[in-house]
Amino acid sequence: MQASIQVRYLHISISDQTLSAIEDQQKVFEFSVSTALNGHGCEQGSGKTPVGKHYIRAKIGGSEPLNAVFVARRATGEIYSEKLAQQFPKRDWILSRILWLCGQEVGVNRLGGVDSMARYIYIHGTPDSEPMGVPKSHGCVRMRNTDVVTLFDWVPVGCPVMIEV
Repeated sequence: MQASIQVRYLHISISDQTLSAIEDQQKVFEFSVSTALNGHGCEQGSGKTPVGKHYIRAKIGGSEPLNAVFVARRATGEIYSEKLAQQFPKRDWILSRILWLCGQEVGVNRLGGVDSMARYIYIHGTPDSEPMGVPKSHGCVRMRNTDVVTLFDWVPVGCPVMIEV
């Protein structure tokens, strides 16, 4: 990976299940992702991935190890394993890093019943056993753990994120 990358914005394609990192008008990397099983939409409680203009409001977990487990944006001290997964079979695993998204379009993905930040929409790591390239999440954008750690280091807080169908 290139350590000197300074990502200017991210583009997430729901139809392609990809996240592209853009620097100086050029795609510098593309990651396979998993968006919502329920499709795209911005409504609170929908379990859908929101569309439109967003930005990274917060970066969480920069000093945590690979596969660190997060609950309510806090590291639990656990490291994901199959044994832990068997203990908590219903958990929506949020691992390694969190990039918390905030919508920029009032009435579309910001404020009221469509607020991406209030919906806790993240780009985050997921167990390596979960498939990428197919919609399976509860609304967030899931990535491979090594990919989200790499991306975390490339993007600043405030980085624009466009999510499109």
